[in-house]
Amino acid sequence: MKKILLLALFLGVSIQGFSQKGMYGIRGGYNISNLNFEEGKSSNIENKHRNSFYIGCFGDFKLSEKVSIVPELQFSAEGAKDERLHLDYIQAPILFKLKISPKIRLAAGPQISLKSYKYEDGVKNFAYSGVGGVEYKLTEMLFIDLRYTLGMSNIFDEHLITEAKNTNIQFGVGYQF
Repeated sequence: MKKILLLALFLGVSIQGFSQKGMYGIRGGYNISNLNFEEGKSSNIENKHRNSFYIGCFGDFKLSEKVSIVPELQFSAEGAKDERLHLDYIQAPILFKLKISPKIRLAAGPQISLKSYKYEDGVKNFAYSGVGGVEYKLTEMLFIDLRYTLGMSNIFDEHLITEAKNTNIQFGVGYQF
């Protein structure tokens, strides 16, 4: 049911967005991700952070002078350093951005992630997260941003005794068309 509601929300936002004049763009950058294991439910795997990258595209649609909605689609290499815990996702965050000055915007919103490979490995195919961040405009079209993603759901299948949530920090640069 959650999947259907999130898909309906994403499609609704997309349709609403395409009916308005908006900005489009690309962004990419550096990931630092890790898994937060539940106490007493961790595995014997050494849990070191994974350094990797992300890349994606977005639409930026104004709802008012200060608030906009930004649906995105991105590839993000996440998880932990151990090869068995590499979790590469296709992600769809839907962010609400608040303009607090001409150059600074705050962002927050939900994100759904679809695992892009490694099937039947004990890791769920879908993950749900919350995203928060800040964006700084360098020029009218070029910006840098910093985001933190906190997993809301256990990434492992229910039959496993291990429980963990994905966390991720993104440092990036973007360009709006």
